[in-house]
Amino acid sequence: MEEIYNTYRPEGFGTVTPYIFAEDPVKLIQFLTLGLKAEELQRTKDPKTGDITNCILRLGHSCLMVSRARPPFTGMKSSFYLYVDDVDIMHELAIKAGAREVFSPADMPYRDRQSGIQDMEGNYWWISKRLEQSEY
Repeated sequence: MEEIYNTYRPEGFGTVTPYIFAEDPVKLIQFLTLGLKAEELQRTKDPKTGDITNCILRLGHSCLMVSRARPPFTGMKSSFYLYVDDVDIMHELAIKAGAREVFSPADMPYRDRQSGIQDMEGNYWWISKRLEQSEY
C-alpha cells in the first residue's frame, strides 16, 4: 500500500500539504511572512480579477499554499503545529504581525515548550519546540 505514496513531490511538500482558502489572502500571506517568517516561493494571480489563485510559502522544511476563498472553495478554519527553535521569539513576532494570543509560551507536561495564536483568518497555530529528543 505504501507504494501509492512513492511519487515525486517538490522539495518542501509532504505527502499531505496544507492549502488555505482565505477571505483576505494578501493579509494572511503578509502575516505568514512577517509573523511566522515564511518564505514566499511563488504567487499566481487571476489575470482578470487580480485575485491570488495560488501562493506557495515555505515555513522551515514544509510548504503550504494559500488562495482566495471563492465558491465552491469557501474559507475554513484549521490548526497547525509549527516546530521552531525559539517559541518565545516566534510568538512575539506573530503577535506583532497581527495574531491574537490564545495562550502564552509555557513548558507543557508532554515536554514541548508551546504557545498558541490565532491568525486573522481564524486558523490556530501551536508554536512548539520539543524539549527533549524523544517521541511523544
